[in-house]
Amino acid sequence: MSATNPGTVYLIPSVIDEEGLAAIPGYIADAVKCCTVFFVENERTARRYLKRIWKDMVVDDYEWYTIHKAEDSVKSDFIAALHQAKTVGIISEAGCPGIADPGQILVSAAQSVGALVKPLVGPNSMILALMASGLNGQHFRFAGYLPIENAARNRAIKTMENEATTKQCTQIFIETPYRNHSLFDSLLKNCNPGTRLCVAASLTSPEEYIKTKTIADWKKEQPDLHKKPVIFILGA
Repeated sequence: MSATNPGTVYLIPSVIDEEGLAAIPGYIADAVKCCTVFFVENERTARRYLKRIWKDMVVDDYEWYTIHKAEDSVKSDFIAALHQAKTVGIISEAGCPGIADPGQILVSAAQSVGALVKPLVGPNSMILALMASGLNGQHFRFAGYLPIENAARNRAIKTMENEATTKQCTQIFIETPYRNHSLFDSLLKNCNPGTRLCVAASLTSPEEYIKTKTIADWKKEQPDLHKKPVIFILGA
């Protein structure tokens, strides 16, 4: 198969929460039916998820590869599938592949060989949180995980707050669920009273919680964020 005629890659969104299947558009199943190969973050949960959106799927009829950190061997298998003009699906554990989730390296490889890359609409926790926050959605930055060490984390918070207030650039960031309260406390200690903070937890689940308050007001309320998936957003 000529490299000038490679295959197609579907970026398949998955649920953010196990009970959030309603957030997956119906047309995702049609894309899944076009695929013959899947590159996934976790094969067991990906198989279960696809069976939920397409009950008649015979999962053993498909090729499965685990992304891990997209080692050279995985990329080689991926590119080989594209050169064979196969239709490939990429699935991360939650949300959209490549957006704070694995998949970007494989998508980059697909672009490098001229494959057709088709991103599909689905839930993304950062976008959902930003939509509901009331903070500036015209100019924003995703900072990912902040440093674990206290002094470095405090500096990062101050830098983000300064950018949020002086440049009107909303700052979006996340933390490992068991460190949520530590980060929340650092935000209360380091940010100015009038700075606004959105806390968005357990999005698309029955326990979904999204509130935007000033730091001064957050000091009056301590939400339970322990071991919950949370998006934090700072804004002016």
